[in-house]
Amino acid sequence: MDTKQTLDSLSALGHEGRLAVFRLLVRHAPEGLNAGEIATALNFRANTLSANLTVLANAGLIAGEREGRHIRYRADLDSMRELMGFLLEDCCGGSPEICRPILDEITCRC
Repeated sequence: MDTKQTLDSLSALGHEGRLAVFRLLVRHAPEGLNAGEIATALNFRANTLSANLTVLANAGLIAGEREGRHIRYRADLDSMRELMGFLLEDCCGGSPEICRPILDEITCRC
């Protein structure tokens, strides 16, 4: 993950509503939720939700897939892992072995 992608992701998550949507979708991974289910769970109006979904999708944090008349949204867990890995890449004062357990945990494809 490069710096621009990281900044886009952090900017998208730096909003209370978008963070709530993303966390909800992470909890419902890998199945995801359709827009109506997200709106109901978070008590969002359709236009507010649509704007938040667009920002998250443009940042590469979620993806939508059409299912008939609905769109099912899923958190992109690989993108989330890349973001977390990027943030921890230079941690621990030049002793990456200290952070290795954290990096191993978030890069696990469990």
